[in-house]
Amino acid sequence: MLALPATPRNKPRLAIVVPCYNEDEVFAYCQRELSHLLDTMVQEQAVQPDSFLLFVDDGSRDATWAQIKNACAKNQHVQGLKLSRNVGHQSALLAGLETAVRQADAILSIDADLQDDIQAIPRMVEAYRAGYDVVYGVRESRQTDSWFKRATAESFYRLMTAMKVRQIPNHADFRLLSHRALTALLHYTERNTYLRGLVPLVGFPSTEISYTRGLRTAGVSKYPFRKMVALAVEGITSTTTAPLRLIAVLGLCICLLSLAAGLAVLVQKFNGATTAGWPSLILSVFFMGGVQMLSLGVIGEYIGKIYLETKHRPRFHVESFIGGTAD
Repeated sequence: MLALPATPRNKPRLAIVVPCYNEDEVFAYCQRELSHLLDTMVQEQAVQPDSFLLFVDDGSRDATWAQIKNACAKNQHVQGLKLSRNVGHQSALLAGLETAVRQADAILSIDADLQDDIQAIPRMVEAYRAGYDVVYGVRESRQTDSWFKRATAESFYRLMTAMKVRQIPNHADFRLLSHRALTALLHYTERNTYLRGLVPLVGFPSTEISYTRGLRTAGVSKYPFRKMVALAVEGITSTTTAPLRLIAVLGLCICLLSLAAGLAVLVQKFNGATTAGWPSLILSVFFMGGVQMLSLGVIGEYIGKIYLETKHRPRFHVESFIGGTAD
């Protein structure tokens, strides 16, 4: 259940954080549309005049950083943050959030492809001013997705719900956070980061803003099927231990099944009805072998995360920053 709002607020200094990876083809459109929207909101006195855009270059191999620098030179409301290498969408987004929280009252994140409707941003700011600390952008439908992507996404959300993971369905990383909510979020220091599962843990008054997701104007998606599967595994193993419990339940069920089969064999033996069963023997060996390999794989995934967490490695390194007053 979403929390109720607190005391209404004054117009904020808004930061719009945009992680970018090889967005050369779409950057000009993204920067133009967001700058125009920000100027309009300033003119309508919805946000402070010193609100800004922060583009985070996640180790792009094309001209993305050159375009960010050019935009910073031409527009005082644009800032750029360049990471030393590609660290992935979630870590790049966190780098931008950590930078923006030092300068802004409300911080909004959106992907560079602008498939998320930017016209929902004024409504999200209104919700912030009404007293909400967390404003989720939620898709009304997934009609722009392929049948396969819709089916897998819906299955994933149902699976996460079954595992008791707190997550907003049809919400990605299009959200607005107040300064205090983001400060609380940044206290979660794990390296295996899944923001969609962490943000609901922060608490504070929250609400949802629905919007219609559009088509990508240029470039290609940075989340192919392989990365979608990796994100799903990250989300499950970073937020719940339900798979480990499932292995324990599966092991118990197999033990009970084996006990029942053993009793049946004993009954047949005393009745003199035992027969040679090579196929059943081979099938049972392969079945148990598969279960053991799957169980070891799930356990290994969790052990690997423990291994990475104990190293306390930094999530990212900043190569350069342009614009603004961030340290």
